[in-house]
Amino acid sequence: MAEESSSVVFVGKKPFMNYVTGVVMQFNSGVKEVTIKARGKYISRAVDIAEVVRNRFVQDVNLKDIRINSEEFTGEDGKKVRISTIEIVLGK
Repeated sequence: MAEESSSVVFVGKKPFMNYVTGVVMQFNSGVKEVTIKARGKYISRAVDIAEVVRNRFVQDVNLKDIRINSEEFTGEDGKKVRISTIEIVLGK
């Protein structure tokens, strides 16, 4: 199995520590870069996950990049809805 250089963790409804553990496991398996992605109300959770990983679990991880954006789509009622997104890139 080839070693991957990056990995993605999508943040959602699961318990907070599941995501922290997932990011830490990615780094422990040899991945050099992990991207934490979230949309809408989960953006603050993604920021918390990144900070807990950096400050408590993997000290040699640095914040490489933060990308913010918004996506527009049509909701069930036919109205256009815009939702914010964030991508936090952590790397060794």
